[in-house]
Amino acid sequence: MYAMRKHYVKNWDHTPDEERFEVEVTRGGKPDRDIQPERIASIEEESMYWRKANHIHAWFVDNVQDGNDDCKEYFVACDQLRELFAVCETVIQSSNLVEGDVYAGTVCDKDHPEGKVQRRPGKVIEDATVAAKLLPTRSGFFFGPTEYDEYYLDDVVRTRDWAGQMITQCENGTPGDIVYSSSW
Repeated sequence: MYAMRKHYVKNWDHTPDEERFEVEVTRGGKPDRDIQPERIASIEEESMYWRKANHIHAWFVDNVQDGNDDCKEYFVACDQLRELFAVCETVIQSSNLVEGDVYAGTVCDKDHPEGKVQRRPGKVIEDATVAAKLLPTRSGFFFGPTEYDEYYLDDVVRTRDWAGQMITQCENGTPGDIVYSSSW
């Protein structure tokens, strides 16, 4: 799962000098002659990466992708980032971690061909009612665990922090569009 910032850097004949971009691509410290910098139209910067944060992915599918879970790129508007920030903040404020058992993996062997869930001591959200309502987990192929535990909350905190940075950059006029995509 990725959030990318796409920057349009194409220089046109009518582009004023103070607005022109200069892009240099090097390999091994030397200019890469196979890439012609004057032909580069845009660059992408990875601004966030998630792994198996199915609850965050579900939010993007439901709120940015119009319910289409199709691994395409979708533009994320500043207002959507504000919504995501607020949802994450509410979940964080309502999530009290307590001692419990957390998912540690599933073992498949001859004695457990369907798989046996492994657990270990960890922290779980004491009352996940708000989390389940605002950022529900979603099961699926390669989607990771669907429990409301310390790992779930870590992804929410990371997402809130990232969304806050993106909102600040948006308000400060940082150029580039934020897009979200996933690959399953």
